[in-house]
Amino acid sequence: MAGGEVFYDVNHGKYQIMGALGGFEWVIIILVLLLLFGARKIPGLARGIGQGLFEFRKAVKDGEDERADKQKDDNKNQTSDTKQKE
Repeated sequence: MAGGEVFYDVNHGKYQIMGALGGFEWVIIILVLLLLFGARKIPGLARGIGQGLFEFRKAVKDGEDERADKQKDDNKNQTSDTKQKE
C-alpha cells in the first residue's frame, strides 16, 4: 500500500514514510511505463534521466566547492585583518 503517512522513527532518528512502495507497486509502475512509452524508448528515457542526475550532482558539488572556497577566503581575510589591528 502506498500511503503517505509520515512519522518520526525514534530508534533511527529520522522521518520515515509508512507504506513505501513495495515490489508489487514497482511491477505495476514498470508495466504502465512499458505500455505508455514502449520498450524501445525506455532506454533513451533512462539515459536522459541519468544524464540529468549527473549534471545535477555536478552542479551541487560545484556549488559546495565554491561555497567552501569563499568561506576559506573569508576566514583568511578575517585572520589578516586581526593581525593588522594588533
